[in-house]
Amino acid sequence: MDELPLDQVRTLLAVVDEGTFDAAAAALHVTPSAVSQRVKALEQRTGRVLLMRTKPVRATASGEVVVRFARRLARLERDARAELGMADGTGPARLPIAVNADSLATWFLPALARLPQDPPICVELHREDEAHTTELLREGQVMASVTSSPDPVAGCASRLLGLARYLPVASPDFVARHLTGAPERDLAVAPTIVFDRKDELQDVFVRELTGDPEAAAGTVRHYIPTSEGFRDAVVAGLGWGLVTEQQSGPLVRAGRLVLLAPDRPMDVPLYWQQWKLDSPALSAVAGVVAAAAREALRRPPAGGS
Repeated sequence: MDELPLDQVRTLLAVVDEGTFDAAAAALHVTPSAVSQRVKALEQRTGRVLLMRTKPVRATASGEVVVRFARRLARLERDARAELGMADGTGPARLPIAVNADSLATWFLPALARLPQDPPICVELHREDEAHTTELLREGQVMASVTSSPDPVAGCASRLLGLARYLPVASPDFVARHLTGAPERDLAVAPTIVFDRKDELQDVFVRELTGDPEAAAGTVRHYIPTSEGFRDAVVAGLGWGLVTEQQSGPLVRAGRLVLLAPDRPMDVPLYWQQWKLDSPALSAVAGVVAAAAREALRRPPAGGS
């Protein structure tokens, strides 16, 4: 009696994905009552509350364990049917992946362009801050992520992709107006460009620059939640910010941006975390991502992890 009935597991996944019991019933072609009964039976079997009955429905911590199991099971079933040449009506392999905006704007999409076309693989990208992409892995929403966390989520493997270098930059006019003294003093009060409220990169840079663990970037903050918009806001003189080397380097050489601390770049390690799953589609994506990262990202110093 310790097994997890597959129809109940699949039903729980459908409720989480669809958001309501009624929508899950429609997707599974059963009645809402049948969906409710299956979920209750699974909760009784596991002895755990698996769903929060909110709108939309959300999995509890225990429910997330079952959701991850359900997604792995579905992936394995699709791969097995494909290898056996069995048509399953599900279409191409679909891989949900979490990636940070700066990687998405620079090197990640060219990596996906290298994917083999036969059999076809569809990717579903979830954009999230690199410090938070593992949350989507933990919740079972994605199968892989680009993350700044080296610690693998339960059931996942982690490997270093390389170092994403960020440069502190501002426009020449902004420098003339706001940064006339020492960077250690001025950057803590000058207007700052921030990606969103999860973005702590500018604050971390100011703390490292000043050596003050309580320091932070300026209180005048402009939130620009796209990688290209962030760069353009810095070029326009709205504030200073840390822009990827790929995006800022050509603009510095052209004189459109000024490097504020030439000897103090910020290197953010990026890791690839993915489910421990023997999936040809997932292995193919991991391979092209690792190859592109070797070309686009910096290598850690000798002896680094």
